[in-house]
Amino acid sequence: MRTPPGALPRLVASDLDGTLLREDGSVSARTAAALEQARRAGTVVVLVTARPPRWVTELAAALACHTTVICANGALIYDSRRGRIVSERALAPATAGTLVARLRRAVPDLAFAVEHADGFAHEPGYAPRWPAEVTTVAPIEELVRTPVAKLLARHGGALDDTTLLARCRAAAGALAEVSVSSLGGLVEVAAAGVTKGAALGTLAATLGLGPTDTIAFGDMVNDIPMLAWAGWGVAVANAHPALRQVADEITAAADDDGVARVLERLLPTRQRPGRAPLRPA
Repeated sequence: MRTPPGALPRLVASDLDGTLLREDGSVSARTAAALEQARRAGTVVVLVTARPPRWVTELAAALACHTTVICANGALIYDSRRGRIVSERALAPATAGTLVARLRRAVPDLAFAVEHADGFAHEPGYAPRWPAEVTTVAPIEELVRTPVAKLLARHGGALDDTTLLARCRAAAGALAEVSVSSLGGLVEVAAAGVTKGAALGTLAATLGLGPTDTIAFGDMVNDIPMLAWAGWGVAVANAHPALRQVADEITAAADDDGVARVLERLLPTRQRPGRAPLRPA
């Protein structure tokens, strides 16, 4: 049994969509203020997301977070201040090709897309959730000829998300990490050993920090490794049941400022809402 933090840990790691962000994709004033208060108290705030780098730059600039952002479920480490990727753990082309074949045998009606370090591409049968994004459309066999940060497999059939994930994990075996960051028939595949938790551990080590210095927040299956690595893992009320089962604590939903509520509770007394914030050192 893990011990709940009695004060604000030195590192706060948070997922974005469904956790830090409200359903409409915005950050509430209360959450933004709590993050700023945490920063002023000396805590490092790290964003850890399934999003690609191009979808985090504005958010990272607007929030009181570390300029290094963990993207693509840990496959890409992004310097949001300089606008460049500083490290990548990608699926090798041969591995990605093997995974496509295995996944198609397990779930014949899958359609595939890829996140490369420099952009998004999909095969003709894949329906992007955000169709306005400029993309490359080509057969998946062509799209995996270069390293793949994340392989996306969309299912439009009758399989529920739990069954789909189980089949894809069984098909991938030890070749890859298979997870989901949203509901609705979308599976995300990364190189073996690439998870939010692994990437957070690596980043924390560069800051001289470890699990006991860390509190992590999430809402989906891909957040499980991160909450397991952190000394204290918090799921928002709207979280996937699998994450709720492993979380140390359940807070309010994202739309009810669940992350902010926990941070406010842990902030030094002088910085809690209604009090003057500490001046930066």
